[in-house]
Amino acid sequence: MATTASRPERAYHQDYICRIRYENNLPPPPGAPKLLDIPSDGLDYYASPGFASRLHRSQPINIEADAELGMPIDLVGMPGVFDGDESSIQAPLIPPPVHPRDKNLLRPLSELGKPKYQGGGISFLRRTEYISSDTARARSEAAPKNTPKSPGPKLRKPVDTSKDDPVNVLRAVVKGFDIAHPNDAYTGPDTKDNVKGLEPTPAETDAWNNPKHPLKSNLRPVDFYPILPDLDAVTDTGNYMVAKFTANPTQTVDKRDPRLDVGMLRPMELDEETIAEYNAKAAAHATDPAHNPHPGGPPFNYHFFLPTDEATASNLKRKLDVDHPDRDDPELYTAESKDGRGVFRLEQQRMYETGRATVIDADHAYKEVGFALHDPELETNTGDPAITTNGHSLQRSHQAAYYYPILQKVQLKPHRSKNLAQLGMVSRMDNEEDDKKIDALEVIVDDPNDAEKAKRNEHRAVLLGEEDEVQAENPDP
Repeated sequence: MATTASRPERAYHQDYICRIRYENNLPPPPGAPKLLDIPSDGLDYYASPGFASRLHRSQPINIEADAELGMPIDLVGMPGVFDGDESSIQAPLIPPPVHPRDKNLLRPLSELGKPKYQGGGISFLRRTEYISSDTARARSEAAPKNTPKSPGPKLRKPVDTSKDDPVNVLRAVVKGFDIAHPNDAYTGPDTKDNVKGLEPTPAETDAWNNPKHPLKSNLRPVDFYPILPDLDAVTDTGNYMVAKFTANPTQTVDKRDPRLDVGMLRPMELDEETIAEYNAKAAAHATDPAHNPHPGGPPFNYHFFLPTDEATASNLKRKLDVDHPDRDDPELYTAESKDGRGVFRLEQQRMYETGRATVIDADHAYKEVGFALHDPELETNTGDPAITTNGHSLQRSHQAAYYYPILQKVQLKPHRSKNLAQLGMVSRMDNEEDDKKIDALEVIVDDPNDAEKAKRNEHRAVLLGEEDEVQAENPDP
């Protein structure tokens, strides 16, 4: 008979897990909850105006204040204040640089508070991984036998310095014109007058034929306007000036006054003192431009004139429109001069002075320009095209975006010498400006004379690249 002792005993490995929970139940409160009415008479006492008044009377002010309470209002020591020059009590046009210690005080609200850290850049924040013998064996079997060597440091690509060559820059510019006008592309050898452009890539040609918005791919262009100079609008100086009023120049507040479209600014002559001061500032800027700002344009004073009514402004607009069929009608004039000729009467509104002026450098004449979109299909044109001396038509017969170079920007503010003169706070020279005041202008619209046409033709020739021909026709004496 076999016994159990003869059988081999098998050992079983078993982990014993014992969960122990402790409970700490608090007994209910002995009494029912209730709200106590605590008197708050002291708060009303301290918040009453009487308490603050008594505290003010009982505590003397320990401040040694002068007669002006620390804010001097004596303007005697301010240079030029009584002459109408308020530059000494105003902030400078160009603010001084901020001290490095004060930069922290000028930080925006978004940068204040505790810094926000991104968890992705922290090396010790990793997901928990459980490692066993089976996992380690599987990783060792999956790893390749021959581990490739890590690549060395990437070498920086050499910079092609030939791209900065002036000839290559010119070829890149010519390539843009060749893409726009492939039939006119020059394909011959390079000469003094013609340079062959770079070969355009298919991507560049497709981008020109199928333009897309850089951010919104679903948008498509509606129309195309080539950028051209407006040869009809060339002035005697060849550029324009932008004038901005600091306040509304008219009494109309509910709508835009149409008379402003034909308003006129008449500059006054500068006196010798103002010219000397301006020349001194210009010389200081030329000597040390870092510490002396550019004075801008000459500080002219202007008389501002407007038509008497909206009907006069409308007729003056039609008279100035070279394409209007009735521009030569003498009935457009709304007033009559002493000699019986028809005129437009513009009355003076007030005098303005230059608040801030910015002059564009002549080397960057086209840094700022104004644009006007012209579509001949939306306008009727009945006049014959004007022809220049060089045979170029000046009629706007093409759809284009015409640009107008801006050489100067002026900020106009109301002139205060008249008010200060009544108080006896300006010099006699400023008080004499009332004697030179012009009450009204009588305007006659006429074609330019020969001298004005010659000046405009010179500026047109520069835009057309024919200045050498004009100089040959009009040599200097």
